[in-house]
Amino acid sequence: MSDSRDVVSVARVIPAPHDAIFALLADPRRHRDIDGSGSVGEAKEVPDRLRLGSTFGMSMKRGVPYSMVNEVVEFDEGRCIAWEPHMRALAWVSGGRIWRYELEPVDGGTRVTETWDISKEKSKVFVRPAAKKTRADMEQTLARIDAIVTAPPGSL
Repeated sequence: MSDSRDVVSVARVIPAPHDAIFALLADPRRHRDIDGSGSVGEAKEVPDRLRLGSTFGMSMKRGVPYSMVNEVVEFDEGRCIAWEPHMRALAWVSGGRIWRYELEPVDGGTRVTETWDISKEKSKVFVRPAAKKTRADMEQTLARIDAIVTAPPGSL
């Protein structure tokens, strides 16, 4: 059983079809555009579109630059996508965190739920204190997704 402090979720109804939102999430080259934390940089070694088992690199920066390799661990077309990031150099002490997006068509658009799940994180004692900031960053991410998918064509 996981500790309730190990899973943080935020949700927002976005007035857009789920397939448009999913297309944005399934393109790792756009993750920098949607990131509400300001830590995601350029995607590296990416497929055109993510699917179950896809891997993609990401340049990151939280004070100092570093790189992550992500593997898509959940994929349900148009409904759910999740990836697990790893730091190759520190795989023995980090890893197990999951970033998940679930999309549910509702009246007025799509309910998008973003989840940060550290229940299997190897170093959760060090990661857990970031939950409050992570929640705020996720709210910003959902706002950015909303702005992108609802913008008039050609305006961004």
